[in-house]
Amino acid sequence: VGRGVELARRLAAGERWDLVFNFAEGVRGRSREAQVPAVCEMFDQPYTFSDPLTCAVTLDKSLAKRVVRDHGLPTAPFALVDRPEAAAEVDLPPPLFVKPVAEGSSKGVTRRSQIETREDLAAACADLIGAFHQPVLVESFLPGREMTVAIVGNGPDARVLGVMEVCFRPGADTAYTALNKKEYETRIDYSLLDGEPVAQKARKLALAAYQALGCHDLARVDIRCDAAGEPQFLEINPLPGLHPTYSDLPILAGRAGIPYADLLGQIVEAAARRWGLWN
Repeated sequence: VGRGVELARRLAAGERWDLVFNFAEGVRGRSREAQVPAVCEMFDQPYTFSDPLTCAVTLDKSLAKRVVRDHGLPTAPFALVDRPEAAAEVDLPPPLFVKPVAEGSSKGVTRRSQIETREDLAAACADLIGAFHQPVLVESFLPGREMTVAIVGNGPDARVLGVMEVCFRPGADTAYTALNKKEYETRIDYSLLDGEPVAQKARKLALAAYQALGCHDLARVDIRCDAAGEPQFLEINPLPGLHPTYSDLPILAGRAGIPYADLLGQIVEAAARRWGLWN
């Protein structure tokens, strides 16, 4: 059906479909991922994945963390820096971790994202604000294991498809940087966790965050452990990458024994049931 503008034109002209499979991230601004869902709702067009409010809130990582925190779920302490000079006002001790507040695919996440000094914090915030023209999320650094959790379904029927650990090989960056993602075949090992106590805690946390943020049909929740080994919410992606080869969620599904076509089928079924198209 084309990109968002073309979709709006076609809907305004009277075209309709049983279901729009939305994987459009939109353009311009921190509400860009809400654009296609909002257009679909305006024309009463059923679509997959989360609604405009959830897509807007979750793209802003600080808002998502506030919602999660207000629901009593664990997430690292954080601050928001909206101008370079505000870095001096951050009341969190190093080590810290910085990233653009409203980007995906690890944009802006590099080896410099781990901050050890106040001077490094000021420089990193200035660089990120200059490059991405948006505030910087500053979090207490989490030194533990990193995991991603796939969830499918809606309401009480939502379920975890699996918990996958992201393991950094020797020589790789020690966070899930853009470079690590780009060169994942040589820098990253993925391991499906099953039965470990930390995996059970991650499942519980991810599902609670999914519900708290009002996600629909499918999402991927990123989690990292603190120094005590306790899982902490990092962020949630209600429009996760679905490339069959290199996107995290299909990789996880494959390791969980779910063929790619079946994964897409589960998404469509969840959306169809939610819209009353499938009894």
